[in-house]
Parts: sequence; structure tokens; C-alpha cells
Amino acid sequence: MLSTLDFSIIILFLLGISAYGLYNSRFNKTSEDYFLAGRDMPWWAAMLSIVATETSVLTFISIPGLAYRDNWFFLQLALGYILGRILVSMFLLPAYFKGGITSIYEVLGDKFGKKIQKTASGVFLITRILADGIRFLATAVIVQVVTGWSLPIAVLVIGAVTVVYTLMGGIRTVVWVDSFQFVLYIGGGLIAIFYILGHSDASFGAMISQLKAEGKMDIVRWGWNLFANPWLFLSAVFGGMLLSFASHGADYMMVQRVLSVRDLNGAKKAMVGSGIFVFIQFTVFLLAGSLIYIYLGGIEIEKDREFSSFIVNELPVGLKGLLLAGVLSAAMSTLSSSINSLASSTTTDWLGKQSSIKTSRLISLGWAIVLIGIALVFDESDKAIVVMGLEIASFTYGGLLGLFLLTKVDRDFSQSSLISGLIASMLIVFVLKSQGLAWTWFIGFSVLTNFVVVYAVDAMVKLRSGE
Repeated sequence: MLSTLDFSIIILFLLGISAYGLYNSRFNKTSEDYFLAGRDMPWWAAMLSIVATETSVLTFISIPGLAYRDNWFFLQLALGYILGRILVSMFLLPAYFKGGITSIYEVLGDKFGKKIQKTASGVFLITRILADGIRFLATAVIVQVVTGWSLPIAVLVIGAVTVVYTLMGGIRTVVWVDSFQFVLYIGGGLIAIFYILGHSDASFGAMISQLKAEGKMDIVRWGWNLFANPWLFLSAVFGGMLLSFASHGADYMMVQRVLSVRDLNGAKKAMVGSGIFVFIQFTVFLLAGSLIYIYLGGIEIEKDREFSSFIVNELPVGLKGLLLAGVLSAAMSTLSSSINSLASSTTTDWLGKQSSIKTSRLISLGWAIVLIGIALVFDESDKAIVVMGLEIASFTYGGLLGLFLLTKVDRDFSQSSLISGLIASMLIVFVLKSQGLAWTWFIGFSVLTNFVVVYAVDAMVKLRSGE
């Protein structure tokens, strides 16, 4: 059970965020204000918002668990993330800043026609609904564990507060609250580290020496079984690079943040900087997990419950409340971003940018209800559904990235070839997954399949038409 002080900290945190959303509602005069904050956000705030958006409670809780059970191999993936964002900044961001677009799928519409724009937007909407609805459920399960609330209560509390500040404040509030939430949960990791350092008989140097001696700070894993093991160095770095290239270049939820900054230069800083901050963040969480391993004597704890068990059982009153606020922060940042990006894509790609603030908020409310509904309908016992929801992005990212890369080709592709390539790029992932290929290669093979099918089908279409 939470103490009165811990509970008070959490309530004040939730009320403060809701009040800030209501305060920011006065800045929203048009749908562009609501979805892009008047394109006047500072790049560093957008950068922190990107990091907060991609950091769910699953990340906050499970990364320390990886270090507790194993070592620091996860940093290989984070290195790939930085490289992927450099690719986004070089090849995709310039096109997004050329025409004053609101949704990145307008770039596809300008090049290939409205049908492709709506198709890509539809894939994005389905991906975000399934992935974030299920991720919200998984998040609520962890919040349930660390707070003692029932699962429906956890879903409704997180959902209600997030809906209030997201609907009223729009993307401006989402970005600023995300920035604050980033500080809060990275602070949570640091609190755990300094608490252990202050309550352990061993020095920091002695603990690091013990961890190194046990191989628990090893980062690189070498080997040549690249297509079967996702955590070998080349597989992890290459896979992380392509994953980040796709997720931060073709997923509107991530790109929306950089579209809200003042210029392309600021957008590039935000994009690449977010990769560096994710690397730093993972390092903090991994160090926390390693020190918890030393502090608890390496006792066996249920998988992915290592950090939450430490919070609940070891931290004193007050500090526990701050870390629980960090858990809630990570939960709300992803949900708020999903709601706003779903509404923005719906408004821009399907309704033609003509929606009023009232309509934009109603659409946001509709998507919020859908996401909350998914979390309430399913529960953690629906393992197959939960796993599919969390993996859904791996099936769609490669196809979407392929479409954006094809805009760089000086050729008029038929719409049937583009849609065929998109479908094939998703189907190939199911095949590769069934054959046991490491997930880090899914996007690479998906993009390649997209290209091959698009060119093949387009050649047949033009051959039949006599072009």
C-alpha cells in the first residue's frame, strides 16, 4: 500500500499536469496550433519529447531488469539508434520541411497521389492503435504492480489525466509535459543509483569491479550467427539503425515533434540529439539495474519485476512516491503522443486540414476512447494478443520506410505497384518470423522486398499498357 505522503505526491503530480494542459489551451487558435504548436517549439524540448514518447513504462522497468539478469548488451541497439536518426536527418527531414506539411504522409500524396497518402496514413493509424493500445495495457499492468491499484483503475486514472491535458493543450502541452516527464523518470533512475551508493557498505569502485569481474557490464557480443541472434554486435547495431530510421522517419508520432520546431536545422538537432539522449538514458537505467543486483545480492526476482520490486520494497516514503510519479510519467508520455498524432493524421490525411479546433479535439477524444477501450477489453492473460500488439510495428515499419525512400527515385510508379509492394513488405515479415530470423533484420528485408515488388509490378503494368 502507498503511504499518505507517496499518494499525495502522485495526486499533486497528476493535478499539476492536468492544470498545465488547461492553461495551455489558450494558445490553440487553429488546428495547426493544436497539432504543431505554431511551429515555434525550441528544438531541445522537441528532442526530450521524442525520448519521452519512445520511453514507455516497459522501457523504464525492463531495461534495469536486463542489466540485473544479464549485462549491458542493450547499448549495442542504442548505438544503432543514433545512426538511424542521422539517416533520418539526412534523407527524410529536408522533404518534410519543404512544403509546410502537417502530416508526413502528405509527402507521399504529393509524389504518388492521395490514394497512397491515405493508404500510408491508414497503415500508421492501425499500427498506432494496436501497438499503443496494447502497450497502454502492458503499462497499466506495471502501474498496477507498483501502486497496488486494480488494473481498470490504473487504466482509467492514467487515461483520464492524459486525455485532459492532451485534449486541452494540444501538442504544445504534450511536448512540454514530455520534457518534464523525461527529467522526472531519468531522475528516478538516478535516485535509485544514489540511494544504493548511500546505503551500501561497498564503494562505487568496488561494486563496478565486482560487476566487471562477473561480466555484467559487457556491452559487445561477437559472433557470426547474425541472422539467428539479434544481440550480436553487427545484428544489433544494423537492426537498431534500421529500426530508428523507420520509426523516426516514417512513423508520424515521432516525426510530429520535429515538425513543431522553427526550422530544419533545429529539427536535425532534435532528431540526432534524441538518439544521444536515449543512449545516455539507457546507460542510467542499466547502471541502476546493475547496482540493484549488487544491493540485493543477486537474488532471483520475477523477470522485469526487478526495478519495481526495488521501488516498492526498498525505497523509503517520499522517494517511493517520486519514482512512482516517474512510472506514471513514462506511461502518460507515450499515450498522449499517440492520441495527438492519431488525431493529426486523421484530420490532415483524411479530412483535408480544414477541421476546426473543436473538431480536432473531438477526434482526439475519439482516439483516446479507442486506446483506453483496448486496454480495458483485454488483460495480461491475453498473451498472444499482447505480443502481437507489441510487435505490430515490426510488420509495418519496413513498408512505410520503403514508400518514403521511393519518393527519392525519379520515376512515376503506378499506384497498384506501390500498394503491392507495401502489402508484400508486411507479409514477408510473417514469413521471416516463422523461419526464426532475428527481428533486427525484419525491416531491412521488408524494405528490400518493397523495392523488388514495386519495380517488378510497375514493369508489368507498363508492359501491359505499352509504355
